[in-house]
Amino acid sequence: MGCFFIGLLMVILSIGNIIEEANGEISPKVLSNIKMMNKRGPYLGFVAPNNFELNPLLASQAYVPYPSLPFIDFAGRRFRFGNISNQRVVIVMTGLGMVNTGVVTQLLVSLFRLKGVLHYGIAGNADVNLDIGDVTIPKFWAHSGLWNWQRYGDGIDDELALEAGGDYTRDIGYLQFSKYNNQSDNLLNRVWYQPEEIFPVTGTPELREHVFWVPVDKSYLDLARQLQDMRLPQCVNTTCLPRPPKVTIVDRGVSASVFVDNAAYRTFLRSKFNATAIDMESAAVALICHQQALPFVVIRSLSDLAGGGSDVSNEADLFGSLAAQNSVDVLVKFVGLLPRHKSKTHS
Repeated sequence: MGCFFIGLLMVILSIGNIIEEANGEISPKVLSNIKMMNKRGPYLGFVAPNNFELNPLLASQAYVPYPSLPFIDFAGRRFRFGNISNQRVVIVMTGLGMVNTGVVTQLLVSLFRLKGVLHYGIAGNADVNLDIGDVTIPKFWAHSGLWNWQRYGDGIDDELALEAGGDYTRDIGYLQFSKYNNQSDNLLNRVWYQPEEIFPVTGTPELREHVFWVPVDKSYLDLARQLQDMRLPQCVNTTCLPRPPKVTIVDRGVSASVFVDNAAYRTFLRSKFNATAIDMESAAVALICHQQALPFVVIRSLSDLAGGGSDVSNEADLFGSLAAQNSVDVLVKFVGLLPRHKSKTHS
């Protein structure tokens, strides 16, 4: 009978923990583990978009997981703890798109003591001077998927809906759909690119600010310049890229919850914004870190040409694994350049 009551008690406690998790509340056990791990911090936060980019890092000899508590699961995410190049790290996968990435990055910086955030992965390429496999480190990131879609019949000199109140602007520019017509009128008119509303921790609560281009941390960027002579793999089995991949600092990258495989839009993003890397997550990391006053950098290896034509166009299935590995190799090398004692701590 005693065993029965003990078993029943364990079931009740387990149900209680499930209910807490379902309600979004941090269970006492998880909270205790978070507090324990934070005593070992601060950490570098690593943010990977998906398993395709996460697994090469976890398989790397450079990554040594903590044996006592290698991970904490919370809110459907797994936060992994370990060391890379004598740096304490916590690694998390976001999932596809801006919303997933914003949510997970905010969880990361709110739950754990961090001194910086490193985001990495693969991206589309809008720069005809770069090739698949090249690793880019943009100076600025922007969310290119926040629009004000102008009604049909209005022109570029007409005020946008809600523009007078400061909700929207025409300062950044627009995409004119009729420029891509095939001899017919276009009822889609145009969309105007919008800055994000942000609420920095250094500002007044609920008093919004606006930002479009978010700069990466200058000290991280300066360190990254030392990576431009790295030698990276060129071949997948017997299939090789036209030249060895390189690491390069570029001006800008753009993100939106849209997979770009369209030559016309690729050309537009390059001509309008001078964008090189095109992805679906990096700007979310940038925006969260910017609001939380945390240094960050983004390392993105080019896996496809975003719809552009070339001999290696649409070869993401073939060279995607090479691009993912290149991003991990550059990430690990970058971590090795970081001084252990110099940190900006966030708790």
